[in-house]
Amino acid sequence: MFYVPDGTQICGFYECEDCGERFLDIRVGARIVCPYCGEEPDMEIGPDEVMEESRENAILLQVIEGEEEVEKMDGLLSLAATGGDYEWI
Repeated sequence: MFYVPDGTQICGFYECEDCGERFLDIRVGARIVCPYCGEEPDMEIGPDEVMEESRENAILLQVIEGEEEVEKMDGLLSLAATGGDYEWI
């Protein structure tokens, strides 16, 4: 599961088109590379190698602003991932 650091003031809520995962990320943009199924390109390539194109397959659903709202959304996503086990809260 992908978490945002404590004290985050603004983050993006994303859904991946390929794997369907929903996650928070401190980067806010219309599309980003999915941390679950996407791969960042390797910047250290040789002169005869072709640089792979990164596929930004996660779409921004909502911008979450405010430390309390970010914490609440992170808790809700964690709750969904644990299958409803709210005893850890």
